Amino acid sequence: MGSDSKQLSRRHLAELERIVGKKGVRADATARSAYESDAFMLQRASAEVIVLPRTTAEAAAAVKVLRDAGLVVVPRGAGTGLSGGARPVENGAIVGTARMRDVLEVNAEDRYARVQAGVVNVHLTAACADAGLFYGPDPSSQTACTIGGNVGNNSGGPHGFKYGSTNRHVLGLTMVDSRGEVIQLGGPGAAGDGDLDLLGPVVGSEGMLGLVTEVTVQLLPRPEKVETLLCLFESLDACCDAVSEMIARRLEPSAIEILDRLTIEAVEASVLRAGYPDNAEAVMLVEVEGGDEEVDATSADVVEVARAFGAFDTRQTTDPAERKRLWAGRKGAFGAMGRIAPDLYVADVVAPRTRLREIVTAATIACRERNLKLANVFHAGDGNLHPNISYDRRDADEVRRVLEAGRIIMEACVDAGGSLTGEHGIGLEKQDEMCLVFSDDDLAAMDQLRSAFDPDAFWNPGKMLPVRGCREIHTRPLPANAPAAEGAS
Repeated sequence: MGSDSKQLSRRHLAELERIVGKKGVRADATARSAYESDAFMLQRASAEVIVLPRTTAEAAAAVKVLRDAGLVVVPRGAGTGLSGGARPVENGAIVGTARMRDVLEVNAEDRYARVQAGVVNVHLTAACADAGLFYGPDPSSQTACTIGGNVGNNSGGPHGFKYGSTNRHVLGLTMVDSRGEVIQLGGPGAAGDGDLDLLGPVVGSEGMLGLVTEVTVQLLPRPEKVETLLCLFESLDACCDAVSEMIARRLEPSAIEILDRLTIEAVEASVLRAGYPDNAEAVMLVEVEGGDEEVDATSADVVEVARAFGAFDTRQTTDPAERKRLWAGRKGAFGAMGRIAPDLYVADVVAPRTRLREIVTAATIACRERNLKLANVFHAGDGNLHPNISYDRRDADEVRRVLEAGRIIMEACVDAGGSLTGEHGIGLEKQDEMCLVFSDDDLAAMDQLRSAFDPDAFWNPGKMLPVRGCREIHTRPLPANAPAAEGAS
């Protein structure tokens, strides 16, 4: 077939084509170049071959061939990941689930769906809409990202404040192990006393334990009433403080999002124009769901807090078209940043919700000192911040400054009692920073768990866990409240 691959024999390539069809094998250099990175484009590599099965059986058979060829495998969904988790590795193949797009079952009575891993997130909700149901996790990339990728990174989204991340919604899954065997974990009725929970380690494992090919998720009934609020502030600090107060008062909207002025300007100059006013330094986008009385009461409390913290205007709507427009601006914010610079570093960190202002300030200072353009858009209700740094990756010095600022932001969150990631994963981006949070013993325990599933490090090797001990790669002392490895520098 004219392959440029140096590792795969013609026999292996022919066998892969027999299993998945010619359209399911990408072995020439031009086709493979499209898979050199995920959305974390600072690190790129070339896979020996790309394999795109359509079924679990095809995936399992392909894995056996790749193992026989001496290759390791990186699982890949839509490639929308932001931490490098789906980047190819040396002497490795990619097995992608992009052709596995079938909704296999929607059980309206028991409120669950069974889907192939390549089903796009938003398509799942569309598939169960006639039954009055929906799927809770809604990443901002939900029009492109897949359920399998969501499982790999334990993805959240704006409505994670109420519904939680992916792990709260997965009931079972089908997975191909490193021997090419198919295993079933959980299922609609599998949870119960005495069951060993093996789903927990897989959700959020970033493709290091096996290839997830099918997922069973719980579905939720559509709420009786949904209202979206837009609160306008003259200060980003005041907007952050208002969120902290809402949390302290135990208000329970389904989503609380914040966008700063630079984000507003980018969105309003794009095709995603949502009607965010140009005289606001920050906007808070809030959604409230439930019965009529519950929605009215919670919305009134949200408005009261917002105005108490300096909101100069508040807008409320239950109109589906207007709500969709407001949310389109938020969910398209990352794409709109392309108007500022050709590349975007999307940080993903978590801070205590009482310290939002502090972390946003730390990010602002880190970027200002390095002459970088920072825009903030984040899941404020969860404390899951996304400081977005616009840059040009062709400028090596600017890349250096971007990564330096990113590390400072991560350190600030860890020092404040937060964590390195809320939904984007560790991948390659935050691999060394794992040592800010975990000791050598902690990481060894994680590696032992990985080895229990994948003793040969066949799946996605070299990701998430540092390749050297923490004591070797620390560049600063651990924060006082973090566990330190004995002898760590």
